[in-house]
Amino acid sequence: MEAWPDDFRCPITLEVMTDPVILPSGHTFERRSIQRWLDGGHLTCPVTNLPLPPSPPLIPNHALRRLISAVAPVAAAAPVPSEGGDARGRRREAAPAVAHQSSPSSPVQALLRLAKSGAAGRREVLESGNAAVLLRHAAAGDEAAARAVLLLTLDGDDTRVGLVADGAVDALSAAVRRGGAAAALAATALTSLATVDVNKCTIGAHPSVIPELVGLLRRGGQRERREASTALYELCKLPENRRRAVREGVAPPLADFAGDGSARAVEVLGLLAKCREGRQELCKIPGMVEVLSGVVKSGNPRAIEQAVLVLNWICSESNGLALEAIKLGVFQLCENLVNDDNCKIAKNAVELARTLETA
Repeated sequence: MEAWPDDFRCPITLEVMTDPVILPSGHTFERRSIQRWLDGGHLTCPVTNLPLPPSPPLIPNHALRRLISAVAPVAAAAPVPSEGGDARGRRREAAPAVAHQSSPSSPVQALLRLAKSGAAGRREVLESGNAAVLLRHAAAGDEAAARAVLLLTLDGDDTRVGLVADGAVDALSAAVRRGGAAAALAATALTSLATVDVNKCTIGAHPSVIPELVGLLRRGGQRERREASTALYELCKLPENRRRAVREGVAPPLADFAGDGSARAVEVLGLLAKCREGRQELCKIPGMVEVLSGVVKSGNPRAIEQAVLVLNWICSESNGLALEAIKLGVFQLCENLVNDDNCKIAKNAVELARTLETA
């Protein structure tokens, strides 16, 4: 049997998909398989067993279909790691960041100037089919091409959905893997694309995007880490993407970035803590309580709100972490926050104080 990644296989038939579609639950299936499931009177997602809305829409997963088609000729020759052991540790090392910039007279620079000129120029790029040229160069790490693609994503939801259908996710994922300035721009473009709910499903379900963003968060500079965190924040608004990010090991590098003062990283931690898998991973990170208590002491209001919330969740999960929080003076911090002008901070502080009182 050919060695295909599990994400290429339908969860129902375990066969490689040819027409993948996404359910509202966020999981992808072969269209014929899930349609038979629904036609059989089933009202739940086959993977999560959670109820589905009546006549649930089946959203084409264009990015995954393109990736399957691209990998098909070499799949048998490139076996993927088995699930046993640490798959993340065996992931292919990221290509070193190489400065890749087109010359001022190149077609990419001309397209960038057109995209910068305004909505009419961006429409011309799209209608001429030259978005494909930009995507190809962006995938190779061309900073100008990545910037032009980012500009194209600013022209409304229809354009964002169309770019995803045209293969933007594959190209941007490749750009993120290369690192450097093009990676930061590609991550920002992914954030823009993911503001559309249907794209959150498609982008999150892509086998490479979340792993590459996590990799950029680990190895990138300040700008790259910031843009990777923002893309993950937008994607993790979808519950299934939170679980995907946790499985890819996003929690430790996010905690490191939060410790370095990133408010956005704290916000992503707040989303991860909404799922049980996320809370469990956060509880395992050494120094997590110290990082969050530091944010409570000196963060901005949004970061404080999320840090107190996450502290409450993990202290509810672990009595040991609750005792650690008390030793670090978190209870006293809560006492100072219960009368905060920000009602969300005050509410979260009250709930955390109650949790600590029962430790």
